[in-house]
Amino acid sequence: MESQILKHLARSDYVAANVPELLHQLGLAPNRQQQLQQALRALEQAGRIARIKGNRYILPAEADLIPGRIRINRAGKGFLQPDVPMANEIAIPESATNTALDQDRVLVRRDRPESRNTGTVIRVLERHRTKIVGTLQKSSRFLYVIPDDPRIPHDVYVPEPRDVGRRPQIGDKVVVELREWESRHTNPEGEVIEILGAPDEEGVDMLSVLRQYSLPLHFPKNVLAEARGFGDQVLPHELHGREDCRSHPVVTIDPDDAKDFDDAICLRRISAEQWKLWVHIADVSHYVKPGTALDEEARKRGNSTYLVDRVIPMLPEALSNELCSLKPNVDRLTKCVEFLVSHDGRVLGTQFYPAVIHSQRRFAYRQALEILQRKPEGNIERMLHDANELAQRIRRLRFKAGSLDLDFPESKIRLDENGRITRIERVENDISHQLIEEFMLLANEAVAGRLMRENIPAIYRVHEEPDQRRLREYREEVLSHHVPCGNLSKREEVQKLLHKLGTLPIGQALKIGLLKSLMRARYDIQPLGHYGLAKKNYTHFTSPIRRYADLVVHRALFQQSPGGTASLKETAEHISDTERNSADAERDSKDVKLFAYLKAQIESGELEHYPALVTDLRNFGFFVDVPGLAMSGLVPLSTMEDDFYIYEEERNHLIGRRTRRMIRLGDKLEVQVAKVDTFKKQVDFCLVAKPNEMPKGKFGRDHEPYRPPFLSRHKSGNRKRRRGR
Repeated sequence: MESQILKHLARSDYVAANVPELLHQLGLAPNRQQQLQQALRALEQAGRIARIKGNRYILPAEADLIPGRIRINRAGKGFLQPDVPMANEIAIPESATNTALDQDRVLVRRDRPESRNTGTVIRVLERHRTKIVGTLQKSSRFLYVIPDDPRIPHDVYVPEPRDVGRRPQIGDKVVVELREWESRHTNPEGEVIEILGAPDEEGVDMLSVLRQYSLPLHFPKNVLAEARGFGDQVLPHELHGREDCRSHPVVTIDPDDAKDFDDAICLRRISAEQWKLWVHIADVSHYVKPGTALDEEARKRGNSTYLVDRVIPMLPEALSNELCSLKPNVDRLTKCVEFLVSHDGRVLGTQFYPAVIHSQRRFAYRQALEILQRKPEGNIERMLHDANELAQRIRRLRFKAGSLDLDFPESKIRLDENGRITRIERVENDISHQLIEEFMLLANEAVAGRLMRENIPAIYRVHEEPDQRRLREYREEVLSHHVPCGNLSKREEVQKLLHKLGTLPIGQALKIGLLKSLMRARYDIQPLGHYGLAKKNYTHFTSPIRRYADLVVHRALFQQSPGGTASLKETAEHISDTERNSADAERDSKDVKLFAYLKAQIESGELEHYPALVTDLRNFGFFVDVPGLAMSGLVPLSTMEDDFYIYEEERNHLIGRRTRRMIRLGDKLEVQVAKVDTFKKQVDFCLVAKPNEMPKGKFGRDHEPYRPPFLSRHKSGNRKRRRGR
């Protein structure tokens, strides 16, 4: 019936009609009206038809309506990704988001003229999330909940909670089921369905994050049963048809706290000018078959989520940390990409095959770095030195081909047994990380090329060209700071700018602006290329334990049966969503621990001092990036007691009226925490050192600025996220 409706609405003589009129026009019997209504509802929800005034139906294009999924940032601004492939993103001002929430499916009417590329949300087609987490409060007349998510600007009115276990207390964290919300001018209403507990009660902070992002704590029993059914070791009959690489000096390099080892490498010189490189990836597809309970649960989760205090794995631990993990001194099944590489780092040949390995050594990054910084001892250490030299040659070729240097240090939060922060460590992108990263990028690119040549349906990792309007706006921002900047639509000019920024005090702050101007990486069934890496062919192949995309690619490459194109498209969209959901949850899990840590400083009066970088200036204060906390915040002018500061917009600096003291973009300062707002998820700092003074210690080693979405990583403090580009 749906195709019949669409064909009828597409007729040139069709006039918008309601349900009774459509029933007559389609020649349907009166007793089929309910069936017609269900079909119309499904088509409307899918964005394929639109309901207009008088409950009449038309095709969206006839009313200049565009269906798609909206993303809303913390400032309240929305961005519509239209359902139509290759369509440009449409910006939605905060005042025009209607009742849409982040990731809802909506209908948007584009504003005139179209060159503005903005629009207004006309209707919410489908809620992405109907449950929210917040804090229960009470006014003189009613109860309401303040959402934890700062992207929801309205409090939610709720009746007195019933049938939720213990009696809730004002200030408790609760879960609310949203009801219909028709108008942005009124508050949404909902019902409390779960009491999580007092916000300072042990474990409630993380439980709130888990509920907010619908992250599961447990696997269904049938999924666990399937995982345990494989046993705990590779069986002899499973080696049939595999290359036996167990005698090779295969090693893994991972973070010190990692347990799910996706990949392993081996390198051997075969002549003065050539190397043979083996990249082994855990053969998850051998165990997780399409249509099984394991597969359905893995697809539902989409990826593993690495919260600050725990991992929510995509696969049960019997597989993720045991049978699939490429642990040392045990046989493990892999999918192998074997490379023939020239001495200068060029790929001369590639083979793909299933294999079995027996890893000889498991290195943590720190161990690998220590070995690479001294003379090698033994064959395996010599292999690591050779691998590092080859990886650096491959890396130089990659940047020569146009790849952008967008890496920054990462942070790793360490907690005590009570879940409190003990220290925050910096994780640098040193040569031990780069060694593995270059080999994984090589494998991802080789697999994508093979899939494209063979015309095999698959899922690709895509990072599209940036919006030219955004680049032009960013260029004007750079020029306003008297920094030379060419035409950023040319890749070589972007590379020149990045190199220049690396030499300037203001460079880090301006680099953040560039990263914000880029598109977010996602999954697609079309090989649209990867802008940041400057690769035409790119996919995700190297982490099937923690990413469903990689599992699909394994099946496509070796079994050529990843699923039909329609189901692949749905899967690509779904795992793009779960990846973003996990990234948001990971960020929030860090935030709640950091907020508690900073509030404890304020309450105790023992305020630590932190190096900071000025990243933006306004007439009410300036924003700083605080590397020691891996976060950003505002220094309000109201906290500056030494002078009255004036913002000079044309010069983009703050200047003291009496002292003529200036604060500029890129200045390095010293700050301490002044205020923590857990509702708005904002931290205010105050200055404790004069502008342009550099605190003791090397600032550069502590800096943790904005992380670009397409480089977001999914493993605590580790290089495996880097592999996920």
